[in-house]
Amino acid sequence: MRAYRLTSHESPPTLLNCATPTPKPQELCLQIAACGLNFADLLMMKGTYQETPPLPFTLGMEVSGVVTAIGSGVTGFEPGDRVAVFGGQGGLAEYGCFDANRAVKLPDTMGWTDAAALQIAYGTSHVALDHRARLQPGETLLVLGAAGGVGLTAVEIGKLMGARVIACARGADKLQAAKSAGADHLIDAKTEDIRDVMKSLGGADVVYDPVGGDQFTAAFRSCNPEARILTIGFASGDVPQIKANHLLVKNISVLGLYWGGYLSFRPDVLTTSLSQLMDWHGQGKIKPHVSNTFPLEQAADGLEMLRTRKSTGKVVIEIADL
Repeated sequence: MRAYRLTSHESPPTLLNCATPTPKPQELCLQIAACGLNFADLLMMKGTYQETPPLPFTLGMEVSGVVTAIGSGVTGFEPGDRVAVFGGQGGLAEYGCFDANRAVKLPDTMGWTDAAALQIAYGTSHVALDHRARLQPGETLLVLGAAGGVGLTAVEIGKLMGARVIACARGADKLQAAKSAGADHLIDAKTEDIRDVMKSLGGADVVYDPVGGDQFTAAFRSCNPEARILTIGFASGDVPQIKANHLLVKNISVLGLYWGGYLSFRPDVLTTSLSQLMDWHGQGKIKPHVSNTFPLEQAADGLEMLRTRKSTGKVVIEIADL
């Protein structure tokens, strides 16, 4: 089989021919149909992600595909099942083996590309807004990086939860994507002052921040008393430093969210969230926004789109038409 493997943090990954894997106990082997790309893949390439696997390894965190073989001890799955899996690695390949407890069966209405695009992006935003921030109907939600893979899902889910959503992104094209996802107000981070616009709109009750840097600082200064700031990631490359006395003055909470981390201590949070998301998808209430697809041999082009922030939504590698 072919796999997009990283053998050194000083050189780019390459498409290699590898042996098709055999499932270990408690694992499923999949023929992979599609794999969603994430900013974390770029961090793994540099060796800076908090869960970078030891070298060599195959990139690709979230996949959809068909079960081809089952390891000992696995129950609830059989060959031929259509599933989605958050594997953390191994997705940019024609076959892969993954822990069965990370797999969910797909409804017949969900296609491969949607299934590969939905897990991390929608799961991150839903767990962040619902489980962590307890977003309430009528509250004002500010979404930074609102045209990115997770940002668009935060706009969409925020609206489903009854919030007034203010989307911040750079440039008219990206803002149009956020508006299409349901944003009530738009802020162009290229030309507008986030704090000034937010103050004119009454301030933020919840901030969803996958960007960090100066945008975090501006959003922090626009928070209402008892606001909650969700730190999702640092796409700007700048991890903000928070002054604790400023938190005290406005009774502000800063909440970290690492979606995959729940697998190790509260997997029920993820399975409950994914069940809700699958239900919303089946009802037509959410639809993954896939801005670009590439075949496996062009995985590098997909990762470059993420690195240069040229995508407005999810980038998916389509590996097989199953």
